[in-house]
Amino acid sequence: MRVFWAKGFAATSTDDLVQAMGIGRQSLYNAFGDKRRLYLEALEAYQHGTVASHLKRLGTPASPLAGLRNLLLGLVAEDDGLRGLGCMGVGSVGEFGASDPEVAALRAKAAPLLQARLVERIREGQAGGEIAPEMDAGDAADFIQMTMTGLQLAARGGAGLEDLHRMAAFAIDRLKAR
Repeated sequence: MRVFWAKGFAATSTDDLVQAMGIGRQSLYNAFGDKRRLYLEALEAYQHGTVASHLKRLGTPASPLAGLRNLLLGLVAEDDGLRGLGCMGVGSVGEFGASDPEVAALRAKAAPLLQARLVERIREGQAGGEIAPEMDAGDAADFIQMTMTGLQLAARGGAGLEDLHRMAAFAIDRLKAR
């Protein structure tokens, strides 16, 4: 997963994969069939893990606004090397767009879970007076997901920890009830 995450599908060679996994080429083919199947399995495992982490950070605090803040700040790794990888899922969008049906299907399976929970937390925040009541909860959830993508791309592009934290705080501040 880490090799695909760092390099993307096209730039990852079979040699890169067998070296990272410590197996022979034939073992890779026997276990996964081909590089593409391995990529799809790695992407699915990555998405499963990250969505679970996102949902946990979003739902853990009692305050919906704090949950949203935790969600965004949790995207920003403290470690420079890890932060610079950005997000494998966002990388797959950049590499494949909507042109690959299997990659798009993986995305379509994961995205609604986060979207639905974002809408719930935003509505909770509106009901509790933390989040601006006039906002459409779906639009606000889209804004948070767009911010997540932007933070990941900025991280991949070399943005520093403080800058990413500042961007996340700015986005959360837009949701606050005035």
